[in-house]
Amino acid sequence: MFEIFKFLFEKYPDRIDPNSDDPDIREVAELLKKRSLNPFAQSIHVRMVDAGSPNDVELEEQMMMNPRVDAERFGIHYEASPRHADVIIVTGPVTMNMKLALEKSYDAMADPRVVVAAGDGAVTGFPYQGSYALAGSGKVEDTVPVDVNVPGNPPNPYQLLAGLLKAGMILEEKSKKMRK
Repeated sequence: MFEIFKFLFEKYPDRIDPNSDDPDIREVAELLKKRSLNPFAQSIHVRMVDAGSPNDVELEEQMMMNPRVDAERFGIHYEASPRHADVIIVTGPVTMNMKLALEKSYDAMADPRVVVAAGDGAVTGFPYQGSYALAGSGKVEDTVPVDVNVPGNPPNPYQLLAGLLKAGMILEEKSKKMRK
């Protein structure tokens, strides 16, 4: 039995190692090294908005919160209301039906705020470009200003985690500018 656990934990480590074979894990390790020691900067509250996604990115977001990746250990918490969030992560191309909801969610957030576009649908509008159901090109940046793009179809949990850590760094810079 011990051999089974040893195999599982050696093959699938849950630590973020800067010497990992996976480039996405190495990127997360580098971002964690650059992270501020300010405890308020290490707490990132995220509101997720599905603007028209086929739910592929949402499945990866759930994987980001599982015990293997465990984004909460890095201070990333999901919120039920945009009023409690610092970061909004938008998935999928923006559809006509979700454009107003996305704008209202963005407007409900307090300053400073950061927007993360996650997945190819949110970043480029692909593969739905030209559809009558999209708001403009479908890109999130056409509806609200985007600070971090996380491309991929879908991006893996470590890429999403890196995007949220970058958002936390941008959030800290914006809050420093607001205090001046």
